[in-house]
Parts: sequence; structure tokens; C-alpha cells
Amino acid sequence: MLELYSYYRSTASYRVRIALELKKIPYLYKSVAKLRKNDLEFTIEYSRINPQKMVPTLVDGDAIITQSLAIIEYLEERYPQPTLLPSDVLAKAYVRQIALLIACDIHPLSVMRVRKFFTSTMGFSFSQKMSWYRHWVDEGLKALEEILSNSKFRGSFCHGDEPTIADAFLAPQVYNAERFQCSLSSYPIIRQINEVCMNHPAFIAAQPHLQPDVSEYSPNDEY
Repeated sequence: MLELYSYYRSTASYRVRIALELKKIPYLYKSVAKLRKNDLEFTIEYSRINPQKMVPTLVDGDAIITQSLAIIEYLEERYPQPTLLPSDVLAKAYVRQIALLIACDIHPLSVMRVRKFFTSTMGFSFSQKMSWYRHWVDEGLKALEEILSNSKFRGSFCHGDEPTIADAFLAPQVYNAERFQCSLSSYPIIRQINEVCMNHPAFIAAQPHLQPDVSEYSPNDEY
């Protein structure tokens, strides 16, 4: 059985959970709670699996894959049905464009180690850090909204009326934006697609608060 090293609130892990649920692939959830609690033994052990000591990490027998998009593309090729990529070459590029916009231009700013650096090393106050973060999330979502509004491929989901990799990236990003109290009022298309996603069984099952490691963390974990 596949093993997924995950953290319930990690949006990168959330993407992979959505893909696994969409494809109905059984997997074993492996919590990294000890890593986040600075357990030295677990950290050393996990660093052998993933040198970045981050999530998600997928283990498939002897194969170890990190980075959410690489994992999802691997699952797409290993378990091609139901497909998460359209067959049209241009539509496929459009779906990947959305995924990469979120993964490369928006998501990195929300990673805990980045946020901690601003307060612990740069001397930012909490409000300064959040103002900086919300500004760049807004810039990214503004571009995404325009791409979606102008796309001939958009349906009830980012592409057509079935979820693709693009939606597996969009929904977790909306979750993160809401968690950090970013305003989504200017993004009606993003909100509309997210609402459709969050009524889909696979997206519901992958939600952070339904993951088995929720109870391993304090509700006061860093904001």
C-alpha cells in the first residue's frame, strides 16, 4: 500500500490527498507530528526519506517521491483513471499553469519556516508579517482570477465539469487564504470553483480537519 507522509494543515499534502481520493487509491497516512515537535530521532530518520524534511512524501515500495506536483503526476501515470489531466495539449498546459502559479508563486510564502524567519530573524511584528503575506497572496489570486475569467476551458471546475490537477491546487490555496484571513471578495470565480470542489466527496474527505493527525497538534500551533 502507498504511504503518504503528511501534516493535516499542509496545503501541499492536502493537494496529494485530494488526488488520491479522486483516484480512489487506498493509502496509509503517516503523520510527521514528531518532526514538527523537534523529535531528534524521528527527524534523523525522516531526513533519510526526504532530505528537505518537509511534506508531502509518497512512498511506493522502493520508490520515494517528494513535491506535490511530482507526486500527483506520478499518480496520474501510475493510476491513469480517472484522469486528472485533459487530453488536449493546450488544455493540459492550462491546467499545469494554474497548478504551478499556486505552487510556485503563492504557496511558498505561507510555509511556516518562511513565516518564522520574518519574526525570528528579520524582526517583523506579527501584523507586519501578515500584511506582507496577504499582499502577495492577493497578487497571486488576482492573476489566477484573470486567467480563469478569460479561459475558454473553464467550466464548473477550473477545466470543464470534472476536477483536474488545477482544482487539487486551487482548493487548498483557498483554505490557506481563509485561514490567514485574506479577503476573497474580489475573486468570485475562484470562490465559485472552490464551492463546487468542496461539495465533491474527494475534496470533502481530504479536508484538513478530517485527517488522523489533527489531535496530535495543539490548537495554538503557530498561526
